[in-house]
Amino acid sequence: MVVRMRHTRAHTANRRSHHALAAQGLTKCECGNMRVSHRACPACGRYNGRVVVDVAGKLAARQAKAAKKEGAKSEAQK
Repeated sequence: MVVRMRHTRAHTANRRSHHALAAQGLTKCECGNMRVSHRACPACGRYNGRVVVDVAGKLAARQAKAAKKEGAKSEAQK
């Protein structure tokens, strides 16, 4: 079967000209690290001048969970 209403290469290229990806807008946080605009900083957890994510608490919980997992793993080996 032959395509009846074929698009030319130029029309295809014109349509695809809007498919390009844009780079993320980065800004400098109060702590000095780069972060994505309109998002909380992954380093300090601040956004718009206030702390919205408890980064230190999350890190402590993650370390405690890892230590508990290591303790259970060593108990299983005995």
